[in-house]
Amino acid sequence: MAAGRLEDRAAVVTGGAVGLGFAFARRLLAEGARVLVADIVDPTEAVRALATGSRATGGRVHGMRLDVASAEAARRMAAEAERHFGRIDILVNNAAVFAGLKPQPFEAIPEEEWERVMAVNVKGVWNCAKAVVPAMKAQGEGRIVNVASAIVVKGTPYLLHYVASKGAVIAMTRALARELGEHGIGVNAVAPGLIMSDAVAANPDLTGFQSEAVLQSRAFKRRGLPQDVEGAVVFLASEESAFMTGQTLVVDGGSVFV
Repeated sequence: MAAGRLEDRAAVVTGGAVGLGFAFARRLLAEGARVLVADIVDPTEAVRALATGSRATGGRVHGMRLDVASAEAARRMAAEAERHFGRIDILVNNAAVFAGLKPQPFEAIPEEEWERVMAVNVKGVWNCAKAVVPAMKAQGEGRIVNVASAIVVKGTPYLLHYVASKGAVIAMTRALARELGEHGIGVNAVAPGLIMSDAVAANPDLTGFQSEAVLQSRAFKRRGLPQDVEGAVVFLASEESAFMTGQTLVVDGGSVFV
């Protein structure tokens, strides 16, 4: 069997037990990486499914509970990845609050909901980058892939906290790329459109929200699925994008062009 593009790379996927994160973890394993699945929900079943589905052996997939909003928890995540794999080559900053949200006017968003979205979607990216960068600097290389959203480009209404948080992710991606380039660390983002993961599909408030308008705005007139985004993440995590940093790849079926 030919070696994968990420053979023997060690990756961390936050929010990796469900939805897009699970799809990313599965694809990274298929490409030869060793993967730490970190999620606020118990990742035991996800790890079992990933190990079975990919025939991962020798501890190539590992799981732990993680709330990315906690800096201390993020530090424990990085320590666990180093302990288990001996290095950290890739961070996929995927954990986010989205699937459970209800679109509503910005002045109706509860303050505590705004704060949780920012704590996970923005502070969580910061916490996890801070946690893994020391290992990457010591290695002289690394790849950080931040999961943003194409919603930022569209200015979609009634999800202001989510739009603002993902706009911050794109801005942080650019600033981090400037700071970390001299250490051989690439920082890029992938910005999916509305992707029908299991969690999103289970929320009728989201699936019914402008869904027909979203579909009609796309050059490809179909729903987006988790596997549609996997390739972009692998590309940004691999040496194929070695001379690319600070960029955002929009993966939305051709709804917006940037």
